[in-house]
Amino acid sequence: MVNKGKQPPRARTSPSANGRARAQGTNRSRGPARPPRRRPSPAVYRRRRLVVFGALLLVLAMLIAGVIAVSSSLSSKADSGAPKNQALGAASASPDPSAVPTVVSTTTPPPTPVCDLNLVTVTASTDQPAYAAGQNPVLSMKITNGGAAACQVNVGTSQMEFLVMSGEDRIFSSKDCQAKGEDLVKQIDPGKSEIANFPWQRNRTSEGCGVVSAKPASGTYTFKAVLGNKASTKAIFQLG
Repeated sequence: MVNKGKQPPRARTSPSANGRARAQGTNRSRGPARPPRRRPSPAVYRRRRLVVFGALLLVLAMLIAGVIAVSSSLSSKADSGAPKNQALGAASASPDPSAVPTVVSTTTPPPTPVCDLNLVTVTASTDQPAYAAGQNPVLSMKITNGGAAACQVNVGTSQMEFLVMSGEDRIFSSKDCQAKGEDLVKQIDPGKSEIANFPWQRNRTSEGCGVVSAKPASGTYTFKAVLGNKASTKAIFQLG
């Protein structure tokens, strides 16, 4: 029979079944569960910092290289421009084709030559014309450059001799008892002189520095100055 006006009976579900259905629907809508995110280790942080620091250093190095390149380019342009300007200035200053630039010599000047003794004069003199008893004469040798240029003369004791005589009697020579002569080179300008003084003790000497007990007596004596093979004229003086 057909029931008129009555609805068909509905299927009833238990509460537990409804809860499971909701849970399944919720799980399907959210999707699969994600695993928990792990924090990077300290080593990873260090590597990241090193990479960033290296990139900064690279950028800084590129900037410095760029600045250096620009500076070098500017300086090279300035240097290349200077000679051209100087060349133009020189050309405008001296249009004469026969003009030549002045060359400054940097060579070392030659050494002063040795004096030609033919141009050197040697003069003998004493500080007084006469001496009282017990007063010692000072014998002077004067060497003069009579040439037109400066030259060098050896005025050491190896070349000098102070010679005192009485007539033909050889009284004294500075070389008789000289142990060792020394060289002394002096430059003498044209017309200038070098003077050497020798105090004579009024004693007698002999060649080889032999002992001579006799003393020069009062009277007239002559003094001659010798330099190498150049000898002066005699200077006359009196001993009292």
